[in-house]
Amino acid sequence: MRHAMLLAAFQQRTHVSRCFLEGPVSGILTAVSRGYRKLHGTPAEGVPLWARRAAFLIPLTVLPSGLWRIAQVTFGVPLTKDVDLGQGQLPDWLPMEIYVVILSIVAEGLAFLAVGLVSTWGEVWPRWVPFAAGKPIRPLSAIIPAALGAVALTVTWTMALILSLRGRALDGRQFGDGGWRGSLTHDVGELGWRAWVFVTAYLPLLAWGPLLAAVTYAYAVRRKAFK
Repeated sequence: MRHAMLLAAFQQRTHVSRCFLEGPVSGILTAVSRGYRKLHGTPAEGVPLWARRAAFLIPLTVLPSGLWRIAQVTFGVPLTKDVDLGQGQLPDWLPMEIYVVILSIVAEGLAFLAVGLVSTWGEVWPRWVPFAAGKPIRPLSAIIPAALGAVALTVTWTMALILSLRGRALDGRQFGDGGWRGSLTHDVGELGWRAWVFVTAYLPLLAWGPLLAAVTYAYAVRRKAFK
């Protein structure tokens, strides 16, 4: 009798959970999915599946570092220990908390432009562009800046990694005792969980340039830019 009561209670709880998932949660997930697809736009004809996946991954390589900066600087989450971020070279009228948010949004927006290389909205000028609204985008107008960006990003973040492993700043200064331990201690103040969070947030940026290069190549081949 006791087992039957437990089984009935379990079945009732399962039914309630299923109704909850099929109700408001299902509606929210459906709305998010539709918004996500609408944001990325209609896939352009002839785009390889690997190129679409690579383009969709690019914004995700930038997102963790942006969230880390906003959490640490803007909201004061203790992701560093005894590290004085200061105001840097920012003007007095621009608080660091606001600057970090703007920087993160701009970086994410630039990363999202890669999606245009695999979507229809990246082949026609937007309506708000003067004298070009609605006209087809010439392939080289997208290929040249994308290729230059891919090279710049690859070089920048590769050099940043090399310098971090050597424990040096861009100007040649050595952090602490040098090496990656010195770099992490300089950036976050310790080698504990904060260091792991920092590395997890910034390491994906290494993939931004190579992924953009691959997507740009696929775009150039598909648009027959060099024939």
